[in-house]
Amino acid sequence: MRYELGFIGAGNMAEAIARTAIDKQVLSATQMIASDPMDQRRHVFASLNIPVTTDNSEVMGQSQHILLAVKPQTLPALGQTLGAVDPQRQVVMSIMAGVRTQRIVDLASKPVRIVRIMPNTPLLAGCGMSGIAMGQFAQSGDESLAVKLFGAAGEAILVNEADLDAITAVSGSGPAYVFYLAEAMQRAASELGLSQHAALLVGQTILGAAQLIRQSDDSPEELRRKVTSPGGTTEAALRHLDGNKTTDVFINAIKAAQKRSVELGG
Repeated sequence: MRYELGFIGAGNMAEAIARTAIDKQVLSATQMIASDPMDQRRHVFASLNIPVTTDNSEVMGQSQHILLAVKPQTLPALGQTLGAVDPQRQVVMSIMAGVRTQRIVDLASKPVRIVRIMPNTPLLAGCGMSGIAMGQFAQSGDESLAVKLFGAAGEAILVNEADLDAITAVSGSGPAYVFYLAEAMQRAASELGLSQHAALLVGQTILGAAQLIRQSDDSPEELRRKVTSPGGTTEAALRHLDGNKTTDVFINAIKAAQKRSVELGG
């Protein structure tokens, strides 16, 4: 094969993966190729010195690993292209949310070796969290490139495909929960007269708290306890949250996201 990795779809997430591959020396630009129908997106990849094309079949025919980075609703249009995959020599990787590996196999009408990845949007900032699962026909070692690529853009873990719905709910959708919290905190800061500094106060606070969670040996529960003085301001806020069963609301929200992921996957 001429290329180690071929992108079918050259959107923002694909761009982040390609940039990380180059920056972290996982792959060189000349080891990749990308296809996309949009001139703008091809131009972005070309600016990275990555060969580009409008022809998905060109990517499929010349790449050892093919990364499906298109919207799930466009998958049926790739049927003929996927039918050209050579399971003896090629591995298909997919970051399409909610698309089971079996659906791709059915579309290709052959036992395609598939590695499915559930990343999240902080990958765009080099701080992604990705779950990686092997499809039914994947072979040992097929996950190697995915682990390198997505691990270089943050953290990556190997899981069973059945776990990806839960990972979608926890880390895939997780950034939105943090953004939701940030919105509320910024609104409160503004109502308290801190409009000018609200974004910095909230952003840095969330960043610092996240760093503590990652770097400390303490659990989030213990970190929370250490910052909560009896009779103090933090305790007053947490008492209000507990009184409104906020923990239960968040847990049930994540379970609702997991349920929806299962439904979308059919």
